[in-house]
Formats: sequence, C-alpha cells, structure tokens
Amino acid sequence: MSMSKRRRNNFRSVVSMVNAKLSIKASAAILASSTLVSALLGIFRDRWLNSMYYDTYPAGLDAYTAAFTVPDFLFFLITSGALAVTFIPIFSQRLVSGNKKSAWELSASLINLLALISLIASIFIMVFADPLVRYVVAPGLNESSMALAINMMRVIAINPFLFSISTVLSSMQQAVGRFVFYAIAPALYNVGIIIGILGFTNGINLFGWQIFEGGIMGVALGVVFGAILQLITSIIGLIGIGFEYEFKFYWKNLGFRKVLKTLPIRSVDQGIDYITSIMNTNLASHMGEQSIRAFQQASSLHSMPINLIGVAISTAYFPKLSEEASRADEDKFRDTLRSAIRMIVWIALPISIVAFFLRGYVVNFIKNGGDPKIASVLACFVVAIFTQALYHIVARGYYAKQNTRTPLIVSVVAFLVQVVAAVGLSLAGFGPEGLAHAVSISAIFEVAVLLWLENRDMQHRLLTKTFWRAMFKMLIASTITGLVSYIMTKILPLRASDNSFFETFPKFCVITLVSLLAYLGCCLVLRIDEARPVIDRIKRVLFKNL
Repeated sequence: MSMSKRRRNNFRSVVSMVNAKLSIKASAAILASSTLVSALLGIFRDRWLNSMYYDTYPAGLDAYTAAFTVPDFLFFLITSGALAVTFIPIFSQRLVSGNKKSAWELSASLINLLALISLIASIFIMVFADPLVRYVVAPGLNESSMALAINMMRVIAINPFLFSISTVLSSMQQAVGRFVFYAIAPALYNVGIIIGILGFTNGINLFGWQIFEGGIMGVALGVVFGAILQLITSIIGLIGIGFEYEFKFYWKNLGFRKVLKTLPIRSVDQGIDYITSIMNTNLASHMGEQSIRAFQQASSLHSMPINLIGVAISTAYFPKLSEEASRADEDKFRDTLRSAIRMIVWIALPISIVAFFLRGYVVNFIKNGGDPKIASVLACFVVAIFTQALYHIVARGYYAKQNTRTPLIVSVVAFLVQVVAAVGLSLAGFGPEGLAHAVSISAIFEVAVLLWLENRDMQHRLLTKTFWRAMFKMLIASTITGLVSYIMTKILPLRASDNSFFETFPKFCVITLVSLLAYLGCCLVLRIDEARPVIDRIKRVLFKNL
C-alpha cells in the first residue's frame, strides 16, 4: 500500500471515529458547546468590526448589514430550515427501513437540485443588486452607502449556492445522529469572517502583486471565505456514513418526490421570517445612521441564546421525534416532545430574565464602552429570547409528523401581526426599539397558537396539569433569579470607565454565576425535575474525592 493511500485511510478512520453516532444528551451537549464557541467567535467578530467602523464609518457598517438581507432571504427560502425539517423525516424513514439505496438517491438528487436553483438565485442577486438595494432593502441610505451595499451584495451573492450544498450534507449527518462536523461548520464560518476583518481589510497581496486594496469590502470577502470553510467541513463530515453521490436526478424516487411536495410549504414559511428582516432593514434605513446596525446587533445578540438553547436542544431531539412519528407511537412522541419543551423552558426562561439586567454588559462585549442604542433595542428583544427558543421545538413537533401546513398558516398570520406592529410603532416614533417590540409580539402570538393547536390535536393532552405546575415553579424560580441579578448589578455596576472586554467580562461572569446558582437553589427547593441531573453532576464534580 502506498504512503498516500495509507494516509488517506488513516484520515478516514480518524474522521469516522470522531464522527460516531451520539446519544441525544451528548448530541445536545456538543451542539450547545459548538453554538457557544460560534457565539463567542461572533462576539469577537462584531467587536473588531465595530471598533473599526461603528463610530468612524457608520454608513459603511449600515451598508454591510443591508448587503446580507437578500442573499440570506433567498438561501432560507430555497434551503436552510426548510430542508432540515422536510428532508430529515423522509430520509430517516428510508434508513429505519434499511433502504439505504433510496436514501442516497434522495440525498444526491436534493444536492443537485438545490445547487442548481441556488446558483441561479446567486446570479440573479448579482445582476439585480442595484434595484434590490435601492428600492427594496435600504432606500433610506445615502448614495455612497447605497453603492457600497450594492457592491457588497454582489460579493456575498455566492453564499446561497455554497450554503445550500453544505446544508444538505449537514442534514444527512444530523439525520444519522452524527453531530461533530455538523456542529463545527458554523464556527468556521465566523472564523472566515474574522480573517476578512483582520486580514482582507488590509489588502491582499499575491506574489508581490496587490490584487485587492482593502477596506470594509474585505469583510465581504471574508464572508465568502467562511462559507467555503463551512462547505469543506460539511464534506469531511460525510466520511464514514457510506454516502454514495452521483450527479443525477432520481425523479422516480418516491422520497425525493415527497420532499419536493412538502418543501415549498416550509420554504414559504421560512421565507416569511426573512421577509420581516428585509422589512425591518427598510424601516431602519429611514431612522438615521447606525439604526440598521444597532437593530442588527441587538437582533444578533438576542439570537445567541436562542441558538444555544432552542436550536441546539430541538435539533438534537428532532431525529428521535421523527423516528417516533414515523412509527406512529403517539405516547412516546408526546412524552419526548413534552420533555424537550420543559427542558427549553427551564433553561430559556431564567436566561431571558438575566439577559434583561445584563444587557449593558453584553453590549460592551461587541463594542468598547457599550452603546445605549444597541442596549435599548436588546431590552425590547428579551421576551423574544424565551418565545423564539420555545418555537423551535414546538414547530419541530409538527415537522416530525410531516405537517408543514399548520406552521405555515400560523407563520403567515404572525407575519401580518409583526408588520402591523412594526409599521405602527415606527410611525409612532419608537425607532429601532419599536421593531424589536414587534418581533416579540409576533413571537408570543406564534408560539401560543402553535402550542394550543398541538395540545388540542393530540389524543392525550400534551400540556397536562403536571406540566403547568412545573411551569409555575420555573416562573417563581426565574423571578427570584431576576431579583438576584438586579441586586448583583448594583453591587458590581457597569461604569463609564469599563471600556475593555477584560474589565466587563469578570463582572458579567460573577453576576451570571451567582444568578444561576440562585436559580438552581430555587429549583432544588421547589423540586423541579430538570434541575436534579445538573445538581447531581455538580455534587459529583465537587465532592468526588470525599
């Protein structure tokens, strides 16, 4: 055997070992950890970007933020969450029944189809970037900012194509319970952007020739570089699962045809969420410089705990929910869904309350000295942290049963609620804060309706008296935790002189630690079941030598 072949085999065996199938708890832990790492990278990404341009070139940052809207919208419309929730249940059915050939045909067909559609979408963005920015996304920008946004959008336009391929590959890994490379890929996307901020903005030289002069456009190049890193990682994650790719469309594959039938409904549902993003950018562009960036930064900060809690836990539970739904085991399905909902509420509720009191500290992480406008908008997002984290598992309860119609109808109504609220609050002069309030109002409505319908349609109720007693106990514990957080912010106040990350972070950690210990103590006294494994683990770690 040649040396190169031996090295390839060793590499494949190491990847296969690292990418082994994991339990739900291990999967959730890996996803939460990787999301935390990605979030921390995102904080440093925004911190460096804001330190370079927020005060010195706010119009440039507004243009950079606006440039993402249409590429992100088309990616989420075509692929993203739509693929994950429609493809995984059907793909899992093939694997559970032992029909791997059909599963691989389904996967290859989707890769080829979505790559083709997203490539056309990317070309469309490049050609029509000017009118999209000028008349749809950010008509309130001045002419120079608008020109920069148009050029940046044309660079970032390739992302829907790159992301579509990597999302299919990641969904396959998710469906078979292999989450390591699936979890690493998003972090590398942020690494690429950071390289763009720290490296490409200074210009790019190749063999003594300057091929790029630098400036904020270098950040857009970093975005594309990060998307390429994410795709490479997703490809590596396929090693060991036995996938057989062919450049071919298997139109006769029943699974492929079923995905094509259900995909448009979920795509429209997902697209609605990003139409609101375009609407918010449009409205913010008329609110003065820094408004687009302030709203986007607050939105990004509020999304971090949602991804860390709601997305990570629901993603880990989803394959099991899909499997139980495919076996028509309603009792197990209901118990699993209820357990996931309780877990997310138990974590997300206190985090939302603590986030309200620590918003100033958090904003300091992404901008030296903080920013009152970003902190004010973030305060208005607090309710959405809890409700949107809960939404991810509630919606996946429908998707596991291959019911995409109900979430779509509810999303359309929630979208209309948000539009009315956003326009009304904007006209009333609430600024970016009004846009954040509109998001929270819409999120409360959407989750409440979906939960009510889910509970109504089950043969035995999902939301039992025991469930509501547990929710009440969690609310009491979270309220006490909020009081502790407030007291701690008075003991360790955020001062005007706290202008660096290392001055703010220790205070944030102490306040958070004391608040969460208070929460665990309350949960212990109130006998909340979700707290017991955590408390037992802490006891084992602290007292294992006694």
